[in-house]
Amino acid sequence: MSTPRFEDTTDFENADRGFIAALAPARIENAEGRVVYDNDTYAFLDGECPDTAHQNLWRQAQLVSKQGLYSVTEGIYQVRGLDLSNMTLVEGERGVIVIDPLISTECAAAALALYREHRGDRPVTGMIYTHSHADHFGGSRGVLPPGTESGVPVLAPAGFMEHAISENVYAGNAMTRRAVYMYGDRLPRAADGQIGAGLGMAMSTGTISLIPPTVDITETGQSETVDGVRIVFQLTPGTEAPAEMNFLFPDQRALCLAENVSHTMHNIQTLRGAMVRDARNWSRYIDEAIEYFAGQYDVGFASHHWPTWGHDNVVRLLSEQRDLYGYMHDQTLRMLNEGLVASEIAEAMQLPPAIESAWNTRGFYGSLSHNVKAIYHRYLGWFEGNPATLWEHPPVEQAKRHVDLAGGRDSALAKARGYLEQGDMRFAATVLNYLVFGDPGDTEAKEVLASVYDRLGQGSENGTWRNFYLTAALELRAGVGGEVADVTNPEMVMALTTEQLLDSIAIRIDGPKAWDEDLTIDVVLTDEGRSHRLTLHNGALTHRTLSTGTRSAARPPAGLTLTLTKPQLVGLLAGQGLDQVEHAGDMGLLQRLFALVTSPDKRFPIVTP
Repeated sequence: MSTPRFEDTTDFENADRGFIAALAPARIENAEGRVVYDNDTYAFLDGECPDTAHQNLWRQAQLVSKQGLYSVTEGIYQVRGLDLSNMTLVEGERGVIVIDPLISTECAAAALALYREHRGDRPVTGMIYTHSHADHFGGSRGVLPPGTESGVPVLAPAGFMEHAISENVYAGNAMTRRAVYMYGDRLPRAADGQIGAGLGMAMSTGTISLIPPTVDITETGQSETVDGVRIVFQLTPGTEAPAEMNFLFPDQRALCLAENVSHTMHNIQTLRGAMVRDARNWSRYIDEAIEYFAGQYDVGFASHHWPTWGHDNVVRLLSEQRDLYGYMHDQTLRMLNEGLVASEIAEAMQLPPAIESAWNTRGFYGSLSHNVKAIYHRYLGWFEGNPATLWEHPPVEQAKRHVDLAGGRDSALAKARGYLEQGDMRFAATVLNYLVFGDPGDTEAKEVLASVYDRLGQGSENGTWRNFYLTAALELRAGVGGEVADVTNPEMVMALTTEQLLDSIAIRIDGPKAWDEDLTIDVVLTDEGRSHRLTLHNGALTHRTLSTGTRSAARPPAGLTLTLTKPQLVGLLAGQGLDQVEHAGDMGLLQRLFALVTSPDKRFPIVTP
């Protein structure tokens, strides 16, 4: 296997280049005094890599933990290390354009204040979202507090709002819970604990907000001028995010690569869960960027990590990233068409030496193993074709049978210890997992499994694998707990379309309890000039926009009609303002509907049944 050279210090030189000032202390609190981000907790990374960390991941953490205000080129600055992502600031004729205002309003406000401390109190005259993930829009109100956004253009790629919101509605609870594992939220910041996530150090836990875009970027080649600054866009939908874009500042000769190109292998599917991304599309859009922007820039910067200076150096970075995703995609397809299944392909896949030995393609955030499985899943789905796996028992029942097959609990535990002594931690974890799921009260098996997860995590080059393993060990020992990110604040909920609001109710209906219910409710939204019909039948809540005209005359009447505004609907769904809503018909139908809406467990178990 090819490995990168530690004597190559280019990344460290680039990560330090343009440094102006750090935030001291780098500890950011919310209005109640709760710490939402603290980069100072990573001071231990100044030391040598210990035995409890992979040396490559330790190196990446040393780079990513650098924080402060940096100059990218004349008129362009970045604040790095004050959240999972970067905030970029571009100076215009009257003020400053903010690109990607971090996750939390508190972190965004601190980053903007650091910039203003050293560059002057410039007003925000524009804002750009590179793509539809929350770490690139959630801090928007920290940049433009309520009442200051009027007349300020907010630019985003076409489809931004749909994708920014839907990810937090349909599977948001499960994703948020799994993100605790992925980013190691509960782990101590220590050499034997959380040392980052490869893409950034950690997610902030402050207030998430969203100011809707006012300008949609709908095609490659679209040019906009914001506060006197010219920008040329390249749409890259279906790459790292469903809605994403690269863009060029031609006068500054600077290219923003969003999150399409980072100093790590990225995820084709994240461990927290997400729709599978298109590695083929991703590779092709990077290739398009090489040609489309050729010769027009001297520096490339992105939504994470540090910039790359020199046109040829940026092209090399783009080429390596293009080939990385293209190779993974094509070779996975080649092998699956030869009959290999996902786990076999993941074991057989090896990157070309030139890619494997580049620091920017190492699996600090995504991994070759789980990316290959994601590509397989995109094309063939979860079923690998062997009918033995078509109708397997669920985890607890399967675990009990495997323990029985091993000769009972004591025999299975002894066999697991044997695999552990042989250094086969992967199968030791499998056997011990059966013991824990077969009997979650088996404290001895839980402790042995936790020790296996400790070793697997501390030996991992991948930051998110490390966090998953170590968080699993923590929860086996201490149980479920910790902070849970809140993506349901009023501004986020108001950003949902009416259809998404109604979907958010439909996916929480307790189906079996609703089998015998049969009700119809019409919702007339006076501020949208539209009406929606909700039908609960056979346990499924469906909804549609009502048409007008001759067909409406034949429509059977609803049992209840609500006439209200969208803000009133939001309040109603939150259990507020019921007595203030204009209605006709049986209000008892609404109570019957709400009685069937469940509230998901935000701390559901993962490593125990």
